[in-house]
Order: sequence, then C-alpha cells, then structure tokens
Amino acid sequence: MRILGLTGSIGMGKSTTAKLFAEAGVPVYDADAAVHKIYEGEAAPAIEAAFPGTTVGGKVDRAKLSAKVVHDPAAIKQLEQIVHPMLGASRQKFLDDAEKAGAPVVVMDIPLLFETGGEKRVDAVVVVSTDAATQRQRILARGTMTNEALDAILARQLPDAEKCKRADFVVDTSHGLDPVRARIKDILAEVVKMPQRRT
Repeated sequence: MRILGLTGSIGMGKSTTAKLFAEAGVPVYDADAAVHKIYEGEAAPAIEAAFPGTTVGGKVDRAKLSAKVVHDPAAIKQLEQIVHPMLGASRQKFLDDAEKAGAPVVVMDIPLLFETGGEKRVDAVVVVSTDAATQRQRILARGTMTNEALDAILARQLPDAEKCKRADFVVDTSHGLDPVRARIKDILAEVVKMPQRRT
C-alpha cells in the first residue's frame, strides 16, 4: 500500500481535491476531522483538566481553547501532548483498516504536513496549489476571514512555492474540477509504481 500525503495552503482547494480522491475510490484520512472527533470525545476530559473552562457539554469549545493557547507556546505544547497520541492512534487504525481492505493507495489529508515533519510518514507528497490572487479571492469570499487574519495564517504556513518545490506531485486547482480529476488519475497510476519511502 502506498501512502500519499495531501497538503496545501488555505484556499488552495485541498478539501475539494481530497473529495475527488475519495470519489476516485481512494480511502482519505482527514486530519482536521479526526481532531474534531477527539475534541468531541476522548480528548475533552484531559483538555478540560489542563485548560479549565474550555469545554461545553463534554465537548471542547475550539474558540475558548484557542483563546487560551494561541499566544502561549508552552500551552500549545501541552495541548499537543494530549492530542497527538490520540491522533496517532486514530491514524494508525485508518491505515490498518485500509491495508486489511486491500487499498493500493490511501491519502492522508494533513494541512501542516511539511510544518510537522509529516512527509517522513508518507511515500509521496501531493501539494494542491493555485495562484495567490485566486487563493485570496476564494478565502475572502467565504466571508469568515479578514485580510489581516489571512496574512497571519499564511505567515505560519510554509510558502506555496516552497511546498510545490518539495512535492512529488502538484495539483493546480485554477481551472475547475475536470483537470483536477485527470491529474488525480495520473497520480494514482504513477504512485503505485513508486518505491515505499516512508520511515
């Protein structure tokens, strides 16, 4: 089984690309969704104990938690120590299940893949990209973010050009879904021929 790491900066079309991989029959692990799930279940008691007042009705309130940890590197580290082992277990279960099912390829959708050293745990990296103007337009069109907030997020992410340079495959989402579907088909044909690389 080959593991593809899927990443891309905010507004590049990564979620849509992940859906198209799933549409092509590839099991997709969504790291963000996995975090949501553990925040609503197993992680909540430990997070409440570490950061009192950050859960509501037995679920983590992401806004309250974010307010507590966002400017405190030690708190972020403490949060990661709670969440990462649980995420690791959920990721392993996904991989074991896919392997048992005989999936030739799986996709790990990980927003901060390079930033967290995740490229060592996959066999090839797919970076989703578009031009900067399209990216900004897509994000601001959601109506949930200001220019300043966007700049702050982009400052924390590896620049798109750097991601593309380090990728095995780049998916350009500037021209609609059909070229993306065609690119996914090519990637899937290619990746099964590649050697396993993960450590």
